[in-house]
Order: sequence, then C-alpha cells, then structure tokens
Amino acid sequence: MKYRLLPLVLFFLFSFTTNNKIKSYTLDKVGSKVSSVEIEAESLYSQLRGNQFSLPTCESFTEAITGFYQFKERGLIQKDLLTIIDFSLSSNVKRLWIIDMATKNVLMNTYVSHGRNTGEEFANSFSNENSSFKSSLGFYTTAEVYQGKHGLSLKLDGQEKGVNDKARARGIVMHAADYVSPEFIKNNKRLGRSQGCPAVPVELTPQIVDMIKDKSCLFIYHPSRTYKGDYKTIL
Repeated sequence: MKYRLLPLVLFFLFSFTTNNKIKSYTLDKVGSKVSSVEIEAESLYSQLRGNQFSLPTCESFTEAITGFYQFKERGLIQKDLLTIIDFSLSSNVKRLWIIDMATKNVLMNTYVSHGRNTGEEFANSFSNENSSFKSSLGFYTTAEVYQGKHGLSLKLDGQEKGVNDKARARGIVMHAADYVSPEFIKNNKRLGRSQGCPAVPVELTPQIVDMIKDKSCLFIYHPSRTYKGDYKTIL
C-alpha cells in the first residue's frame, strides 16, 4: 500500500514545489515597477473600446499610463482623460488619441503635426530649446485656454526636466492649423508642420480643446525614449 501511494506523494510534492516557484517568479515579476506597469497596461489595453476609432499601439499606451497614474496620485490632473500622440507613426495617419480612462472608451482619433525641424513625414529629432522649431517628447499637463494668433489655443505645461519643461516659455501649445488636413497630405505627400506645437485640424480644435483643457494628461510618444518604470525626469 505504501509503495502504491509513493507516486501520488511524489506528484503532490512536485506540484507544490513547482507552484511555489511559479508564485515566487510571479511575485518577483509583479514586484518590480517595470513589470507591474506592463502587466496592468496589457490588461487595460485589452479593455479599450475604439468604437468608430482605431486604437493606439500597445507600446505607446503602456508608456503613457506610467505618467497618467503618477499624475493622478500626485493630484496634478483633474480629469480621467489621457491624450496620446504617437510620433513613431507617419504624419499621414491619425496619430492623436483621447481616451476616457474611466470608461476605457476612445473619444477621439485624429491628425496632429510635429515641428518643422523634427522631420519630414516622420518625426525623428526632438528638442526642449527655444527657437529649435522641434517637438518635445514626454508628459504634459494641459492648462488654460486662450485666443492667440492661431485662434482658440490650449497652453501645455511640460512635466519632464530637461525634456519638455520649457514648453510654456517656448509657446508650445495646441492650436488649429489648416495644414493639418487630408487635403494638405494629398497635395504635399505629408502633413504640414508647426514650429514645435502639436497642431490639430481646424474643425476639431474647439471639441478637442474643450475636452482636454484644465489639467488632463497629454503624452507624446516616440520609441527613442522609453520609461519602463523610470520616473526620474518627471518633475
């Protein structure tokens, strides 16, 4: 009888040891900032509903939620809206998304410009310096609305030291531009470019500005810069 039970005992011992190893590995993986963010991002990404819009890439979304949740914890944002601009994509495609993180619904997907010295069709060079006419990457909080030379505009506060913290001084704002349109792409083979501002289509500007103004999170993504749980640059 004892010998008949031996295989069963060995099986349970093996299962217990293996399960403990798996649990230990899982805890180690989840215990790190990097992995916990990635695991949560994958789960949240699977819940996104595009409705009539496309979804952002999982990579840009994963990076974006690092700052979004940090801003929420610190009280820097007052809305559950996350705006993602993906500069890894061609300027000829819709690469701006506004996501309601409470409902997981994509509210907007449209075109957005990059700076004239950041690249032609693709964005590949970025700067925090005045008069560079380049876009700046990273995390921003949206601020006040005003009427400027481009009409209705939205001020942006860069939240990363040395990366985009000169945005307000540089006059980097969200504004309307007639060169952000399918017609411009058709005639010029690429979207128009700004002096560094994320310009958006004229007809959508009032809706976009009203939606994200007054302390929401905006993130400009490019794979040349990743976070992976490292928040050192965020102010």
